[in-house]
Amino acid sequence: MNPAADLGSLRTAGEVTGRIVAGIGADQWEAPTPCADWNVRALLNHLVAGNVLTAAVLGGAELPPPEERARLGQVDRLGDDPLAAAQQSVGDLIKAFEQPGVLERVHPSPVGQVPGVVLVHLRTTELLVHGWDLARATELSADFPEALAEQELAFTKANVGRARTGPGGPFGASQPVAEDAPAIDRLAALLGRSVAFR
Repeated sequence: MNPAADLGSLRTAGEVTGRIVAGIGADQWEAPTPCADWNVRALLNHLVAGNVLTAAVLGGAELPPPEERARLGQVDRLGDDPLAAAQQSVGDLIKAFEQPGVLERVHPSPVGQVPGVVLVHLRTTELLVHGWDLARATELSADFPEALAEQELAFTKANVGRARTGPGGPFGASQPVAEDAPAIDRLAALLGRSVAFR
């Protein structure tokens, strides 16, 4: 385990997705995304809500039951400045992970009890994949680091059962993708996205 590297990956994923959010036009917030249930604003709100919830759990809060999490996910976390809200949520999340002992301890999560280091990877993957969703939805270019995407792709493949992909899970069934596609596309396809979107 390399805590500094893991948190560096989370920070990088947040910065990449932040640059995408910064480029979203005023007329794009209602645009559809690869996540059929969410438009651009709702998807970003979901991402921010996940960051806020994880930071709270790392700080000792109880994980709400699924019905309550679904309700909390509908609360507007973006306000009048979605970029600032997104950046704040990533910053608070990193600070929560930096607390002594957090990476070693086991914490409740929507995918079960997991060590803090696993939660770092789960949030990094969420930032990358939802960043990909936002980029596809808005047709913005994105500079996902290949090595980082490969790292999270390997992690996700090793933990795909824990993530409960497929029917009834938080991700759709894996979609076809070329073996030589960029790692971020392969990660998105693994977690149910059609790389042909847009």
